[in-house]
Amino acid sequence: MNFNIPDETLEIINGLKRFIDKKVIPLEEENAGLLYNERNYYLENGRRHPKVEELRKEVRKASAEAGFYTMFGDKELGGEELGPITALLVQEAISKNYPNRKLIDPVVIPSPFTNGLTPVLRGLKQELKDMHLDGIRTGEKTLCFGLTEPDAGSDVWGIKTKAVKEGNEWVINGTKQWITNAPYADYCMLFAVTNPELQASRKGGITCFFVETKSEGFNVDSVIPVMGELGGDAGIISINNLRVPEENIIGELDNGFTKAIHGINNGRLGMSGKCIGLSQWALKQAVEYANIRKTFGKKIAEHQTIQNMIAECAMDIYAARNMALHCAWKIENTKKQPAKEISMVKAFSTEMLGRVYDKAIQIHGGMGVSNELKLEAGYRFARILRIPDGTSEIHRRTIAKSLLNGDLNFN
Repeated sequence: MNFNIPDETLEIINGLKRFIDKKVIPLEEENAGLLYNERNYYLENGRRHPKVEELRKEVRKASAEAGFYTMFGDKELGGEELGPITALLVQEAISKNYPNRKLIDPVVIPSPFTNGLTPVLRGLKQELKDMHLDGIRTGEKTLCFGLTEPDAGSDVWGIKTKAVKEGNEWVINGTKQWITNAPYADYCMLFAVTNPELQASRKGGITCFFVETKSEGFNVDSVIPVMGELGGDAGIISINNLRVPEENIIGELDNGFTKAIHGINNGRLGMSGKCIGLSQWALKQAVEYANIRKTFGKKIAEHQTIQNMIAECAMDIYAARNMALHCAWKIENTKKQPAKEISMVKAFSTEMLGRVYDKAIQIHGGMGVSNELKLEAGYRFARILRIPDGTSEIHRRTIAKSLLNGDLNFN
């Protein structure tokens, strides 16, 4: 494995930074009062202010025009289909240089499976691709990934939303919860049980449907506010006698779960890149502060306890970064999903981020818990990341099952 960053990837990262500095940062500065005051950013119902949505769309469209928004999408959908190593390094660079920005992540580059040119869309019928892909590709329209339910989070086989065939249509009823971008999406990739017997045996029976969110019977009931915020990105969806044409099935009937898992794995690796970048930023803040702040007549950087915390952060980051790069390399070179390694990377990276932010806050003392330095916002974000896309416990279960079934390979 060659650990040198490819020249093409460096060019992409540098071009992306120029785009952000020239287009996005000035837009944020012009609208700082709206973007960085939560009472302005969210409405009373928890949704983002319409002006915020306009700004996000403006950035999405500019990013698409510059070629960044679609660069990881499949070529057959109009993307560049750049590989997982580049995706990981780009996510790292964005988070390292632009932490906690309202108009950058995940606006400039969408989530690899819940928005933008997600690989799930490869299963769309050509007629639907012709109708909808341009809007998605340009950033004009957005998506949500309708899988999780109140009683089916970690165990997605437990979904209860059902689709029943009536003529040339499917009638869908159920509830979805914790659906990212649901309150704002134009389309939903909606998962429902179409064969209860196959589902009960965990051999299929789940189908993915392409749904316009303005359709009668599809309702976003509420937004779910998250830690420390007055609103959120995720929502609760109720589906009442939603009628979907047969041609809106994505991929194969009864085989939607495979698409869900493949998409989630892509998201897990991207999330790890964010963790690695954010942790490097937090460590940099801690090192700089330790070299300035004085106690007992000397810089706190000279205290062994502080040195130990800094060293432990660096060890954590180094381990996570190399784990993630090896996993991305493995995907890129073997063309398959190494489930065990992806779970190890996701669990370790998200937990590592929490440890690094915790130590960075401790090194800053009282300043660390103020909202002036962005450390507390990153700490909250780190805590949240241990839950979506598979909890740390579920990933440990996946790792253990793989090992106990004989996969002892670490190459």
